[in-house]
Amino acid sequence: MPPSHDHPELSVADALAHRGAHHTALPIAITMGDACGIGPEIVLKALAAIGTDQPDLAARLVVYGDPSLLGRTARRLGLPLAITACDSASHAAAALNAARTDAAARSPHSPITPHTSTNPIPVAVVACSALPDDLPIGRIDARAGLAAHAAIVRASRDAIAGHIAAVVTAPIHKEAMRAAGIHHPGHTEILAELAGASDVRMMLANHELRTILVTIHVPLREAIEQITLASVADTIAIAHAGLQKLGIAHPRIAVAGLNPHAGEGGLMGREEIEIIAPAIAQARAQGIDASGPWPGDTVFMRARGFRDFDVVVAMYHDQGLIPVKYLGIEQGVNITVGLPFIRTSVDHGTAFDIAGQGIADASSLRAAIDLAITLCASSTGDAVRSSMTAPGVAASSSTPLPPSA
Repeated sequence: MPPSHDHPELSVADALAHRGAHHTALPIAITMGDACGIGPEIVLKALAAIGTDQPDLAARLVVYGDPSLLGRTARRLGLPLAITACDSASHAAAALNAARTDAAARSPHSPITPHTSTNPIPVAVVACSALPDDLPIGRIDARAGLAAHAAIVRASRDAIAGHIAAVVTAPIHKEAMRAAGIHHPGHTEILAELAGASDVRMMLANHELRTILVTIHVPLREAIEQITLASVADTIAIAHAGLQKLGIAHPRIAVAGLNPHAGEGGLMGREEIEIIAPAIAQARAQGIDASGPWPGDTVFMRARGFRDFDVVVAMYHDQGLIPVKYLGIEQGVNITVGLPFIRTSVDHGTAFDIAGQGIADASSLRAAIDLAITLCASSTGDAVRSSMTAPGVAASSSTPLPPSA
């Protein structure tokens, strides 16, 4: 992995103290994802669209990955992109600024001109790996897993050091990383370790629903064991603090039960009585508007469109993510809650079944980029980095998400 030449690494606390007002001008990192999946394709498609419609925004977006592979992918897709390999975030930012200045000088009266092979959109890539030309597409490969991990690590360290404003991640494949000897089950756990963050949660959100998870990427049997009074209470508190800092003065938090019918008064399990209800009572004693435990098969209906609730605390991965993804995976955004920097992501996987066919939809990645930009521009950006966020938070808890989220 090429070293960073920006300046020596800082501790998380020191880096955050050095950010200041320049945060909104810093580059935003986009990691390439697993090269055998659709990650490179959707990253390049998103950059091509943004570069055409919003060239000033495109000049802030820096990819972390393999410059040569991305160049080959752009040519295969017929996208008018010019890939520049860089050794640091500052080098990438300088390259993008130089390209923008040159374009303005060549077309002073028409800043937005059609992009062609002779007038391509500049893309700066911080080189984190060098994958072979014959890397198989649509298959698990340890080399792709290692490269995806290298991009995440490099981008996250640059975010912690204050070189970039946010990290947007393309999908990774857990089995490919495992084959490479990396034993984290997903992005969330990797980022938590890199940032030294102990209370990290995974949140998924779209135009109609937000959900935050008590447990994340663990087998269901282990997830049940990890549901404790402390873990449920902490998740409620994290959800409340983050939504409040982002403009919802009185967040309405629904807490789902674990068992069918929320335990049916103990007939179908006692976790609701012995764990979840006491955690809700603890939160309410602290002034948090938490309610439940509500049956998991109906609570999301009440939360849809933010009618009765602003967020649902779900006990385990599929309980929380299936409702959000069912409503529209193309606009869903994954947010890591509790990191010292902004991180958003797509809410889908590597899609090996369609990789290499040129038909992948970049909408979820565009939504994740839009959300990261919004958060970087937010006056509560510092609070977000120490807490959490959700798309389209408005002053009123009943206000739906804006289209850009």
